[in-house]
Amino acid sequence: MKVNVLLVCFLTALSSMSVFAQGDVQAGRAKAAMCAGCHGPNGNSLNPVWPKLAGQHAFYIEKELHDFQDNKRVNATMAPMVAGLTDLDIENLAAFFASVPSTVEAARADQITLGEKLYRAGKVSNGLPACIACHGPNGAGSAPARFPRIGGQHAAYLVQTLKDFKAETRNNDHQAMMRDIAGRMSNKEIEAVSSYISGLH
Repeated sequence: MKVNVLLVCFLTALSSMSVFAQGDVQAGRAKAAMCAGCHGPNGNSLNPVWPKLAGQHAFYIEKELHDFQDNKRVNATMAPMVAGLTDLDIENLAAFFASVPSTVEAARADQITLGEKLYRAGKVSNGLPACIACHGPNGAGSAPARFPRIGGQHAAYLVQTLKDFKAETRNNDHQAMMRDIAGRMSNKEIEAVSSYISGLH
């Protein structure tokens, strides 16, 4: 599994072409007013169950918004929010959120040891790959390789996301990669690595 993940990371990086947003940041800022109630005025949500969008790679925001529109990712709150967005609106929103800095959380002290081990080394006994392979040493991900930023994200949101992948109630991941990874993790491991990631920057 580790070899497969690394191979996908490498091949995706080679094959990626235009992954940077071409949207209008100022138009996106104006449009983002509709997002502020949940995601904050600059994309840094205050409620830990809602994701931070600030600093996220534009390609990822575009993908997720299109997935919500196409029912590839199902969420009762997001469905009406994306319904009226045009492709240009989505490009502009992505450009805006990618342009603003994200805040960073703090990992729980009792979660750091296990969280860091999983993030940086994975788990050999069941073939769990290290998160660092795709998301990088500080959780910044990779725009060219199309892996999202996760460092500094709310731990509660990361926990729910991994549990959704594990349960396969979320299935819009590339080649089921995250479903396979989350499926190899216990809830304790999910909580530890999520806490660790929340403090990465």
